[in-house]
Amino acid sequence: MSTQASNTNTRSESTANPSAQLDVLGDDCARTILMATSDGPKTAKELTKRTDSSSATVYRRINNLLESDLIAECVRFDDDGSHTTAYEATVDVLRVRIGADGIEVVVSDTEE
Repeated sequence: MSTQASNTNTRSESTANPSAQLDVLGDDCARTILMATSDGPKTAKELTKRTDSSSATVYRRINNLLESDLIAECVRFDDDGSHTTAYEATVDVLRVRIGADGIEVVVSDTEE
């Protein structure tokens, strides 16, 4: 596999199970969650409002995205000192390569 980084702050890696990530991204609710969490951490309650889905559906999609390493769980601290669990996208770029050897999914993030 040949992966090029666009700058020194970009990390690229090939995923072990590309079909799982593609399956997750085939769902509209999961894509909405991924887009919403790309600009900062969001709580499940905030994501439920954004997706117009039930909280049970949102939690299932969150779990699928977590298992596929497309989002990560974090703690968000509020101004009053309280904290809550939130979720944030872990990828900025996802490339799919299809060849005779199969399908390869390469994800890139900008973590330092």
